[in-house]
Amino acid sequence: MQRIGLTGGIASGKSTVARLLAARGVPVIDADALAREVVAPGSEGLAAIAARWPQVVRDGVLDRKALGALVFAAPAERLALEAITHPRIRAESTRRMAAAERAGAQQVVYEAALLFENDLDRGLDGTILVAADPALQVERLQGRDGLSAEEAEARLRAQLPLAEKKARATWVIDNSGDLEALRRRVDEVWAEVVRRT
Repeated sequence: MQRIGLTGGIASGKSTVARLLAARGVPVIDADALAREVVAPGSEGLAAIAARWPQVVRDGVLDRKALGALVFAAPAERLALEAITHPRIRAESTRRMAAAERAGAQQVVYEAALLFENDLDRGLDGTILVAADPALQVERLQGRDGLSAEEAEARLRAQLPLAEKKARATWVIDNSGDLEALRRRVDEVWAEVVRRT
């Protein structure tokens, strides 16, 4: 079974590509969804967070905003959170990939915003990068999240440069056009993925 990573910069269209692949019947494992699951009420992950930062768990529920304020203000705190969540996310993604393989899947897609930043591409059979013109990303962020141009540009600058991501990607899907153009490019790239099986 091929394990293909899927990533993209903020507001590039990565989630849209994931939905297009899922609509083809490709199993897609969403790292962001797993990150929420491993800290769900009653989970071991939430218990570990509560032990470290009791003030961010209220009535058995994680206050994400309060946790974010803590961990993004101090690198050591962010590393402590990652030490709690990352092993749990890895274990669950491994379990889901094995289940997809047992079910007969020829390919599985692992969707992660920070695929390259966290070196999650190591050990995968290939990676797909969804890219868009930075000016378009800023425009989409402003429309989607209600950010100012300055706020949107700051978020783009906080990410790994697009040129660096392109250098590491096996395939690049440019999502600077309309949905139909994106669909056609996804079809082309996925045909290449399948040919490599």
